[in-house]
Amino acid sequence: MIHRVVVTGMAGISPLGNDWESVSKKLKSYTNAVQRMQDWTQIKGLNSILAAPAAEFSIPKDRYNRRTTRSMSRNSLMGCLTTEWALKDAGLFDADWIHDGDMGIAYGSCAGDPESVFEIASLASERSTQGLNATTYVRFMSHTVPVNIGVFFSITGRIITTSSACTSSSQAIGYAYEAIKYGHQKAMIAGGAEEMSVANTAIFDTLYATSTSFNQTPELSPKPYDKHRDGLVLGEGAGTLILESLESALDRGAPIYAEVVGFATNTDGKHITNPDETRMARVMQMALDDAGLNASDIGYINSHGTATIQGDHAESLATEKVFANKVPVSTLKSYMGHTLGACGALESWMSIQMMREGWFAPTINLNEVDPDCGQLDYIMHTGRSIDCDYIMTNNFAFGGINTSLIFKRYKG
Repeated sequence: MIHRVVVTGMAGISPLGNDWESVSKKLKSYTNAVQRMQDWTQIKGLNSILAAPAAEFSIPKDRYNRRTTRSMSRNSLMGCLTTEWALKDAGLFDADWIHDGDMGIAYGSCAGDPESVFEIASLASERSTQGLNATTYVRFMSHTVPVNIGVFFSITGRIITTSSACTSSSQAIGYAYEAIKYGHQKAMIAGGAEEMSVANTAIFDTLYATSTSFNQTPELSPKPYDKHRDGLVLGEGAGTLILESLESALDRGAPIYAEVVGFATNTDGKHITNPDETRMARVMQMALDDAGLNASDIGYINSHGTATIQGDHAESLATEKVFANKVPVSTLKSYMGHTLGACGALESWMSIQMMREGWFAPTINLNEVDPDCGQLDYIMHTGRSIDCDYIMTNNFAFGGINTSLIFKRYKG
């Protein structure tokens, strides 16, 4: 039996805020959350000193105490907090059945705790095990966030761990959707988390992929699709969606934010870091096919839009190949940077909320479209009111991993 899948809970920690009211206000201010990281100026050889840290959040000490959080990194704390908020939003936090195997987890991040990497590295640099402790490996594991969520909330269904760089949380949402659609689970916790680490920026720095021309003017970067863009800025956060079968949601009178109607993922099979517009276009078409839709049915596309030269070029041409210039496009990374493993979930949360409001944020700092990019209907300068029933959100990752999700406005 095929089941319809709906979103009944959503929550996020982001550079723009940790609730929709705060995020919406920031989006409508047309200003980004990028900062100059003054501490980073002391690092020899680092060219980019821009980042978008998550907004401040508090941790309830009664539940998140030393015993329950000893195996958690900041990644896992953000993942658990947003999961708690999303479960409460869905009215499931106190439900007994979520512990009986009917609820599973699909969650991801690029990597585990950066601090644990430094602890392990001390074996080589200091020739000593002094930096290691009983939780080092648990925090180091690439799947540390989903397993910590599972233990913290006593979730006993299937667990799908996604660690696929920038597509970690979009794949998680897609796999959660498929698990429910084909009857393997009644509900799923889906999303991703990524904590701020100068190591991540340094790595992208070595690939000449970071923004370096705006270190003194962080409000002007990143500049996705702009002729004068010079690279990405990394962000931080976590996003969690509660996906549930429509039958279950209706039975308990749950709030329904949207319906997940399409998902696709594929891989370029060509190059680790150089994207392939043909495969990108293919994954969008596959998602449309999965949803049984035509390109003309989509009312808005949240693009990946990292502001890298090659990435923006390939993605925009792929989008043009499928949609021509007939669908409005913008990228939320212009506001909050690239949150890596969290971006798919955070952008899905925000895009669904924009669809519900009928207003979509522009790509800020996009003043002059690069003529080498695809000819698209870029939302620029100010937001746009759009009444639509379907939106698409796309993400693309190192390794040539591509994802596309389609959400439908739920009308009952």
